[in-house]
Amino acid sequence: MSKRSRRAAPAQGAVRPTVTVCRGCCCGSPKIAGLDHAAQLRELRTELAGRATVRVTDCIDACDQANVIVVQPSAEGRRAGGRPVWLGLVNDADATGDIRAWIEDGGPGLADPPAVLDLYAFTPSRRVRAELPEQ
Repeated sequence: MSKRSRRAAPAQGAVRPTVTVCRGCCCGSPKIAGLDHAAQLRELRTELAGRATVRVTDCIDACDQANVIVVQPSAEGRRAGGRPVWLGLVNDADATGDIRAWIEDGGPGLADPPAVLDLYAFTPSRRVRAELPEQ
């Protein structure tokens, strides 16, 4: 029997999109000069209040892409085909604003991201993806 078949059925998903902000060893550290990490997180939490769940996690082992933000779809977005989107090198206010605008429009599965976010998107290894908890 495979590991996959022994797992519980996946959760139905969150009502709202989930934004996971890495603040581990490299993300959110002085290693990324010129970025106010606290302001970035505060902006996401303030501007997305009621629209998305914003959470902080320790290192998710994608340090070469610091700062990493993962946007997970809402249950409705997942039903529409949306999947988690990993964004790396999110080190300026414009990128944070683009992420915020996308989520305000519905996020993965419900709205196309601004084209500029294609420059930030990356695919982590299967091992790294597995470390991010489901919504």
